[in-house]
Formats: sequence, structure tokens, C-alpha cells
Amino acid sequence: MRDRPGISDRVGIGDRPGIGDRLARRFEAVAPRAALITFVCGGDPSPELTPAILDALVAGGADIIELGMPFSDPMADGPSIQAGNLRALGAGVTLAKLLAIVAAFRGRDSDTPVILMGYVNPVLAYGPDRFARDAAAAGLDGVILVDLPPEEADEVAPQLGAHGLHLIRLATPTTDARRLPAVLAGASGFLYHVAVAGITGANSAAEAEVAAAVGRLKAATRLPVAVGFGVRTPEQAAAIAAHADAVVVGSAIVDLVGAAAARGANDIPGEVAAFVASLAAAVRAAPRRLAA
Repeated sequence: MRDRPGISDRVGIGDRPGIGDRLARRFEAVAPRAALITFVCGGDPSPELTPAILDALVAGGADIIELGMPFSDPMADGPSIQAGNLRALGAGVTLAKLLAIVAAFRGRDSDTPVILMGYVNPVLAYGPDRFARDAAAAGLDGVILVDLPPEEADEVAPQLGAHGLHLIRLATPTTDARRLPAVLAGASGFLYHVAVAGITGANSAAEAEVAAAVGRLKAATRLPVAVGFGVRTPEQAAAIAAHADAVVVGSAIVDLVGAAAARGANDIPGEVAAFVASLAAAVRAAPRRLAA
């Protein structure tokens, strides 16, 4: 059996030990079960309601939060998150407003990690140095920039690292053995495995495919492996949680928010909390079948 260090030894930059931050503590705290990572579009359906939605995610049982940076051309996202982006942009959200929302959340919750997920253009427009400084000051834990290839990461990675922010990389079903070292070089926090080729929320991967992919990735890195894209139901979340260190659910939550806003629901955060609670219960009950 391969020697497998503790989670806290697997959360740092690349294969170096962790830096003792919120992500490391959270993965350590929930082990041996999988963590539940939930995604919402920042500012959807309005910047004013986003703080209550973030609190609802935590109340429902989310272990880690991904907050989407709305962008006008979200090329990796399907119709659900595209619509969430448009609602947020229409409501006047900006990157500066999102960082203020994170800072306010951090005043209420000092433990739950928050990852900003989106595209590199808003960060470049904001200014990488300024973004890293302001994001760290707000209490952000890291970023996922889905359209930033490793070869171009020098545009933002040094600034993020200088302020203690994780740059979380993505591996896909087409990331082969030759490509994987480039993806892992400088990767930090956890590795996000995209379970299906294509856009968010479109399809679901078979459990056997996920298990094989997670085993392959764990053989190459000490980083925790999170699996997302196409995970929409508690049953699907439980199947992923049996094999991965974390399971990511996004489009289903964004759809819930959009539908509730469209019908003028009085308690969108309450609906979010109830759905997340169903996901959390499934993840916590999932039997573990981690690869050796």
C-alpha cells in the first residue's frame, strides 16, 4: 500500500506541506469523510441577497464555498451558471462588491474557506497585485481560474502566492500523464477534477470513471482531490464522496436560486439551506472506497 500522509500534509503548494490555513484545517477536520463544496454565483439574484445565501450554505452543511465571479463570457459553464452570471451582472455586481461581501462574511464566519471561482479577465482588469492584496485582506482563501493554463499562470500566480492565496488547478478527463505534471506544478489547496468533458451541469460521469480518475490523480499528488461538474443530486454527491476528498455541487444550487427568484420566493436562503442539507446528509453517509 502506498504511504499516504495526512490531509494536513497534502494541502500546500504542489507537494509541499500545507501552510496551516483554513483549507488545510477544514480538510483535516472533516476527514475521513469527503468535504462538501458548494458553488453559487456571487451577486445572484442580487448582491444584497448574496450574504444571506452564503450563510445558508454554511447552515445547510457546506464545508467549503466557491463564490463565482460573474463574467459576460463564461465559456466553461452551461446554461444554469450562464443564467446566474447574467442575473448577477444585471443586478450590478462587481469584483470589488464581491470582495466586500467576502469580507463581511469573514466577520461572521472565521472558519469556512471561501474560494473565488471564475475567469482570468476580471482579475487582470482589476490588476493582479491589487486583486491579491484585496482578496487576502477580505479573507479569501484561494481562486480557481478555469481559463488560465499553467503556462500562463505567471500573470497571477506570484501575486497570489505572495499573499498566501491558493491557486487551485483543474484536471480533466483529457489530462493525460504527460500533461498532469504541468497542471500540478504550483497547484495549491486542492486539485479540482472535472468529472466530464464539456460545460458545467451538462452530464454526469459514471462512478467507475470517477473512481479510476481519482485513483490516478492520487497516485500523482498529495493534494486532496475534489470532483465536480455534473453533480446535481444527493445520490450523485454520495457516489462521488465515496471516492474523492471533496464533491462539488454548483449548477443545481444556481438553478434553485434562479427558479426561486423567478417566482418571487420570500425565503431563497431557506430553500438553499434545505437543499444543501440534503446534499450534506448524503455526503456524510457515503461509505468510503478510497484507492490505496
